[in-house]
Amino acid sequence: VQLQASGGGLVQAGGSLRLDCAASGRTVSGSNMGWFRQAPGKEREFVAGISWGGGSTSYGDSVKGRFTISRDNAKNTVYLQMNSLKPEDTAVYYCAAKRTGSYAVKVHSYEYDYWGQGTLVTVSS
Repeated sequence: VQLQASGGGLVQAGGSLRLDCAASGRTVSGSNMGWFRQAPGKEREFVAGISWGGGSTSYGDSVKGRFTISRDNAKNTVYLQMNSLKPEDTAVYYCAAKRTGSYAVKVHSYEYDYWGQGTLVTVSS
């Protein structure tokens, strides 16, 4: 599975961005998907995850109420809608896919098998 993340860029604080993660090589409709981020000098952080069918989602504490993860299995794509962005959201954002699916959302990076190349989000104050 190849994952291609896009949609990053420079935005002012309070603004919005939508990240897309397009999968190719095989369908990910039966896979758990997630978004992680890594800021300079910091460890990779869980942002959001979604179960294979989309019925369950989970968010990191720092983004709850501001970010929304969703998926379109027909398009083999997962999205991350980011609203009310803050300077501390600045990071490289990675999408990830688990080889298998479950109803439980996966929140640890070691639980994912495939990773995209990352897209940079910069939020200016």
